[in-house]
Amino acid sequence: MEILSDRLNRLSPSATLAMSQKSSELKAQGVDVINLSVGEPDFNTPDHIKAAAIKAVEDNWSRYSPVPGYPELKNAIVAKLKKENGLDYKPSQILCSNGAKQSVCNAIMALVNAGDEVIIPAPYWVSYPQMVLLAEGTPKFIDAPIEQDFKITPEQLEAAITPKTRALILCSPSNPTGSVYSKEELEALKNVLLKHERVMIIADEIYEHINYVGAHASMASFDDIKDRVVLINGVSKAYAMTGWRIGFIAAAEWVVKGCNKLQGQYTSGPCSVSQKAAEAAFAGDQKCVEDMRLAFERRKNLIVKLAKEIPGLEVNMPQGAFYLFPKCSSFYGKSADGRKINNSTDLAMYLLEVGHVATVGGDAFGSPECFRMSYATSDENIIEAMKRIKECLAKLK
Repeated sequence: MEILSDRLNRLSPSATLAMSQKSSELKAQGVDVINLSVGEPDFNTPDHIKAAAIKAVEDNWSRYSPVPGYPELKNAIVAKLKKENGLDYKPSQILCSNGAKQSVCNAIMALVNAGDEVIIPAPYWVSYPQMVLLAEGTPKFIDAPIEQDFKITPEQLEAAITPKTRALILCSPSNPTGSVYSKEELEALKNVLLKHERVMIIADEIYEHINYVGAHASMASFDDIKDRVVLINGVSKAYAMTGWRIGFIAAAEWVVKGCNKLQGQYTSGPCSVSQKAAEAAFAGDQKCVEDMRLAFERRKNLIVKLAKEIPGLEVNMPQGAFYLFPKCSSFYGKSADGRKINNSTDLAMYLLEVGHVATVGGDAFGSPECFRMSYATSDENIIEAMKRIKECLAKLK
């Protein structure tokens, strides 16, 4: 009998990975697909980081590492947090994992009991609610529409908190919207959270360096709530190291010990060679980070300009990350070539199969009135993709 666990049956497959897979299948059939569905930089890992990995292989860094990561990497992360963020952490407050995705899941699994509520602003990254379900918790969503620049208000947060609330997951800069919380906005949320001592804050800052407003603000910068913040970051986005799989948490020691216990039982420490590469990323020259950020900013301006020229789309100005999340609900109920668009998933499939541009419907992100495009691709691809999208949407009547 083919019986999967109830735990697994509660989960939905990743919509972003599913759309990327569909795009790859069409490409394999010879279709010229432009993929705007994938959330990863299109740049190669910088040479000095690759050189550190090659040296690590030659120097035989091939054994199991300590579960929380090598001391040298943890020290490099401590130094980064101090230099770039003004945050004081000890190496014992750092745990390195197989990507920031595992870091988020570690935190949720370590903190959430069956029946606990976890507040998740919508739009949200597709995996947050699934991880909460995996921990037998209850996702509780706060709608933050495009009219609010996709950011929740202190009043909304206060109204969402109940005696069952265990955590708030906050992603800034945001996937899927590119919205960024200012220090003043975070402080207003922090003042609400101070009144509710049981509520932890999982602060996903993986897009920290892809920021177009000049300064990254962290919830961990407020001393009166820092001990309740689990800061999540890694090397994937800033250093174009998605496949190296190195993320970390910085948190109170009791949280780190709990995550260490959990990770010790189901993956152990992350890849030894990747850790040495990540150490070089954090400790080395940061010019590569700024070069990539400038390229993303140029692309952001390009895709926003082109999207605003498409009738029927409502577009905001992202302040970080590499996503555009336009409102597209004006097309719902319309048809072309015998295809009716009922929702954003239909729209994304229409754009893929007719326009040969891969995007992701907003349903998966908790915002069914929008869809997500990644502009982590070349200017030429962006221009051609937006031309195709404009032509496709113009057919809908």
